[in-house]
Amino acid sequence: MAERFSPAELEGMIEGAQDQLRAIARIQTERAQLIGTGTASRRRVTVSVNADGVVIETKFASDADDLDLPEIAKAVTEAAQNAARDLAEKNRALMAPLQGRRARMPRLADLLEGMPDLRGNMPTPPKPSLAPPNSPQRVPSSDAPSPADTPTADAGAYEDAVSYEDAALEQQRDTRSRTTESGW
Repeated sequence: MAERFSPAELEGMIEGAQDQLRAIARIQTERAQLIGTGTASRRRVTVSVNADGVVIETKFASDADDLDLPEIAKAVTEAAQNAARDLAEKNRALMAPLQGRRARMPRLADLLEGMPDLRGNMPTPPKPSLAPPNSPQRVPSSDAPSPADTPTADAGAYEDAVSYEDAALEQQRDTRSRTTESGW
């Protein structure tokens, strides 16, 4: 059964909600400034992502030319994934105070008589795959549209792109091709 609150208690709850909204606005501003950074291949590749996980910088160390194309492709992928993990950790740390405040607020079921507490019914989202596109490890959800059915702004723009798996095959066929320019 829902509790009855005095006007002073309700005023305190409204004030608490307004404080929460101000905290959310502050956190949103701080979140927009976050940058995640990851490295791979013994720090020869560094990738930075913005708050939305979009790559904003990719750097190669001076000895990155020791890597062949498949190693570079793999290192860039790993560094980007490491940057995403770094960003996720920074997001969790930024959100922690807000989560603590939220836990102290009354539940909707406490405020409205007859309202069930639905928090236990909240679905847990599946963890996104880190497998490359078209990989056997990437199993599509039965109710999700397939990537082929989802139009994108640059659909088909990368039809001739070489994945690191393709690059490995290409390199095996032609071992003479090497990057010789160290300024790349």
